[in-house]
Amino acid sequence: MADANPGNRPLSPFMLGKYYRFQINSITSILTRITGNAMIVTALLIAWWLLAASTGSDYFETANWVLTSPLGDVILLLSTLGLWYHALAGVRHLIWDQGWCLEMDAADRLSWIVLIGSVVLTVLTVIVV
Repeated sequence: MADANPGNRPLSPFMLGKYYRFQINSITSILTRITGNAMIVTALLIAWWLLAASTGSDYFETANWVLTSPLGDVILLLSTLGLWYHALAGVRHLIWDQGWCLEMDAADRLSWIVLIGSVVLTVLTVIVV
């Protein structure tokens, strides 16, 4: 039978941060999933651009305008950030799969390395490219 007094217990661990506080590892885990899905959208945009290039100049001009517009520049910049982040998070998981850096302090350090490293590598990519 259902609890007769459900008001005395929390219904969600996310209630105003009262019962649960996000940790860096949970945030980076969520970001890994988000960046993985976002890269699908980026891959579709790049495939559209390549198909437009093979179709004809008029269609290519439309696709090229979208990807080189200010909005397209922001999308591609965030995609670069997501790609670097996802790659570094994958390396972090390979490290964990070896049984290394599983202590909480080491895992937190790896998470910060992934976050900061992805920003640094994105800036370097923008400078070089």
